Amino acid sequence: MTPVLVRPQSNSSHTTAAPLRMALIGAGGMARHHLHMLLAAPEQLRRQIEIVALCEPSPEQYALAAAHFTDVGMAAPPQAPDVSTLLRDFAGALDAVFIITPHVLHHDQAAACMEAGLDVLLEKPMVMNAAEARSLIAIQQRTNRLLVVAFNGSLSPQIRKAASLIQSHTLGELVSLSATVWQSWRQNTNATWRQDARFSGGGFLFDTGAHMLNTVTDLAGDPIVEATARLEDWGAPVDIVGAVMGRMASGALITMHGSGQTAPVGGLTIGSEVRAFCTQGHLLTGVWGERLLVQHPGDFHLRRLAVARRVGVWEQFLRVRRGRMANPSPAATGLRMALLWDAIQLSNQRHGAWVDVDR
Repeated sequence: MTPVLVRPQSNSSHTTAAPLRMALIGAGGMARHHLHMLLAAPEQLRRQIEIVALCEPSPEQYALAAAHFTDVGMAAPPQAPDVSTLLRDFAGALDAVFIITPHVLHHDQAAACMEAGLDVLLEKPMVMNAAEARSLIAIQQRTNRLLVVAFNGSLSPQIRKAASLIQSHTLGELVSLSATVWQSWRQNTNATWRQDARFSGGGFLFDTGAHMLNTVTDLAGDPIVEATARLEDWGAPVDIVGAVMGRMASGALITMHGSGQTAPVGGLTIGSEVRAFCTQGHLLTGVWGERLLVQHPGDFHLRRLAVARRVGVWEQFLRVRRGRMANPSPAATGLRMALLWDAIQLSNQRHGAWVDVDR
């Protein structure tokens, strides 16, 4: 995929020579994963990003994150216990933030950072609901800051190519789209905030399953106008299994299934599959863009498509911010997913009744 040259979505003054000055908001397990990926990246990328501060209220979590720096012979960045302190003490020393915190905090933290003049890389899901999505979009447009949601699928060249094939009608008209995602999630997240809906906004379908909801809405392009859903908790505090059916304005049907309780098979505890059936072809991918195969009329088998080299979330954010490519995961996609999630919850509350998806 050739990068699309666009104007930067931020009016910050930045050049390719100066490193991007960033803070990590949140220093938990996922934040440390992203930090490890950055510190283990080639020097050419590492020298383009400077982690100025770690914003984390827990001294224990901060110490675990700080160890990633000392392990590679670097001084650990200072700790800010909360976003207000970060924005006060590091005003003028930051260009952007990477927010990696429980879902319930995303809206307010991203809003505060954009209001302070910072660009935002935001972990998934973008927000808890459509009202928060609309609010964040309004703030982003008023402040003219950059907002990129760190969804692996939308950031992958496989999903970008698949979306192009579907939305350009290269494979004909979309007839149906089917997706599934599974993980030994219940066991892995037991007794954590991910199984507390006050902080997570839902269970498996809004955590790991959010990758599926986002990728499906991204691939479909056009909004889903009706949905029906059932969520089952299997005795857990939040949903563990979910089944969703949707209808697009074109009449194309969408089905989604997520299971957060699976038995490991050959050591595999996580996986996904997404299939799009069109009038002139069929494609297979995954919610994280793990693969991309296409079958045209006359083909006996799916054929793997070659796409551009996949790059990580840090490099993607740099490319978008410097105007070297369009934002592959903007707030508009986050809004479409939030609208769908609101409809899923409403339908489940109504015992699977079809509900209109607010547009």
